Amino acid sequence: MSISRTDIADFSYFLAIARHGSFRKAALEIGVSPSALSHSLRGLEERLGVRLLNRTNRSVTLTSAGEELREAISDPFARIDQARDALNRFRDTPTGRIRLNVAADAAALLLSPVIPVFMERYPDVEVDIVASNRMVDVVASGFDAGIRYGGTVPEDMIAQRLSPDIRWIVAAAPAYLERFGTPQDPEELKEHRCLGVRLGDDRIYRWEFMGRDGEEFDIAVPGQITVDESRSMVSIAIGGGGLMYGPEPVVAPFIANGQLQTVLDDWATNGPGFQIYYPSRRQVPTGLRLLIELVREMAPLGL
Repeated sequence: MSISRTDIADFSYFLAIARHGSFRKAALEIGVSPSALSHSLRGLEERLGVRLLNRTNRSVTLTSAGEELREAISDPFARIDQARDALNRFRDTPTGRIRLNVAADAAALLLSPVIPVFMERYPDVEVDIVASNRMVDVVASGFDAGIRYGGTVPEDMIAQRLSPDIRWIVAAAPAYLERFGTPQDPEELKEHRCLGVRLGDDRIYRWEFMGRDGEEFDIAVPGQITVDESRSMVSIAIGGGGLMYGPEPVVAPFIANGQLQTVLDDWATNGPGFQIYYPSRRQVPTGLRLLIELVREMAPLGL
């Protein structure tokens, strides 16, 4: 059976659906309507004579035939993308599209200052940023790279540092400290209202500190409220909701204007800074390479 241009287009649609497990999300990536995407996949299944997807109102999963097709065509399509991107060196201005899955703090602290400059330098490169603390498989989800705190980067990835280590601090609104007092030792946190930190893998973070002997330790703090994003936590803390634990660059502007006040400064510890990571088996897209170079050049957090 010969392969038509329609088949090739539908294969690319199928791969997008397989990555996202959703017609809606795949349609957003491709730029077509979910109904048009569904129509194309039904046509592909009819031409192939097999069912590729199990569809319900809540999920889209691959059949055994779908799994086999994905395994067979993923690598050829990746090589086509690499070949197309390689042509950038023959152009006066790079083109293409890069997709990034980025921790929310990294989006605000690293990319926000850099992206306007990137747009001016490389107007034909599209950047699709998904800012989320939820840990995902960047390869399976169709991203070119991810940006996370260094301690959470998958070990099988190539990683590049984009910031120095980051200091993690405890802060609260002056009104909270006036009402409930200022803790002098991390152990006193157990008597306070603390804002819990939910990690990208759904674990509740144990606040980390540096002891006077130079040894690090962590504490499970009590808390009625749990938050998975720093900026929301800052807003709650400013409103007097409790003590918060977060990266100093996020909290610093609110300390400077007096809305928050740090406590337990002598116990603060440093953690790994932001790293960008991508699979070693893929050629780095030109747009991604240029973005990395610009982040390192501008160094919004230092380097």
